[in-house]
Amino acid sequence: MPTALWIAHVEVTNPEAYGTYAKGAGPAIAAHGGVFLARGGRYVQLEGNERARNVVARFPSLEAAVACYHSAEYQAALAHAKGASIRDLVVVEEAE
Repeated sequence: MPTALWIAHVEVTNPEAYGTYAKGAGPAIAAHGGVFLARGGRYVQLEGNERARNVVARFPSLEAAVACYHSAEYQAALAHAKGASIRDLVVVEEAE
């Protein structure tokens, strides 16, 4: 089964609330087998809409990433990001 990448592009509008989200999201992602590959580091925007925070996490499968998103732990953390950020989030399977 191929692994999957969780890719988020985020514009933080309320750093304090978003920080609360991040503190809860990290453990929820780890509990579902997610490992961060990139988390807010340097980037170069070549096309599309620029968002200053970019996050990539690898999960054991597409299903594990989607289960993480829908989990009670992640949803509790996500409640802090709503209204504190503008986000795009996609999960894609990695090529084998």
